[in-house]
Amino acid sequence: MLHELLIKDLRATAGFVERNFNLIKRYLGWEIVFMVYTIVNTITIGLIGVTSGDPQKVVFLIIGALLWGFLSIIFHEVAECISWERWEGTIEFTFMAPAKRITYLFGMCTYAVIYGLIRSAIVLLFIILFFKIELNNVNVLSAVTIVIVSSFSFIGMGLIAAVFPLLSPEKGSQATHIFQAIILLISGVYYPISVLPGWMQKLAFLSPATYTLRAVRAAVLEGAPIGTLINDVVILVILGIVLIPLGYLIFSLGEKHAKTVGKLNRNG
Repeated sequence: MLHELLIKDLRATAGFVERNFNLIKRYLGWEIVFMVYTIVNTITIGLIGVTSGDPQKVVFLIIGALLWGFLSIIFHEVAECISWERWEGTIEFTFMAPAKRITYLFGMCTYAVIYGLIRSAIVLLFIILFFKIELNNVNVLSAVTIVIVSSFSFIGMGLIAAVFPLLSPEKGSQATHIFQAIILLISGVYYPISVLPGWMQKLAFLSPATYTLRAVRAAVLEGAPIGTLINDVVILVILGIVLIPLGYLIFSLGEKHAKTVGKLNRNG
């Protein structure tokens, strides 16, 4: 019985992933626009480093742009899943479907990670061709491990942010962007957090992106083995363990409230 339920949930998860990739096909033109923008934006950021004359500065900025692109895609896709449901007019059908809510959210998160990896790989290819970067000292195992572990924290934060479109059909989507912008500001994506004011540096250590960027840069620029990055790994694991259940709880409470006051069927 348990085996059958697990197979059913996995099929439902795969169904949600497939549905979202079908949406990409439907809006392929927009996907191409966003992809071109992301590539050009990343190259532009790298060129800022070129003006410094320091090759490591170029790599520092490119790592920030690539990682932020990947992590923000995960955050955005999970946080905006409700807005997409409203846009497509499927929110009531989805929330009334026999699939468990956790299965739906797991499907959305799985899609976000796969989609983020594909987009980041494409951007990375163009960056390598444009800048002809040689990364002889990079520790691939360390970098990949950090990226995978950090994904869970951003999934949790995305689940927390996804409650905004539930609570406010008109302004909820904008609120998720504010949340994302704050993370961008305090996490040292394009600069070391040491340049931030003291009170903002304290906030920086609450962001998973801070530890992700620090560890990946160490793995790429210095070839740091995973053993030397264990502190960042442990912090990211703890953040993921805390944020995912917290995000699911907040989302569940938001869904209950939205159903009570009748906000699910609004298309504002």
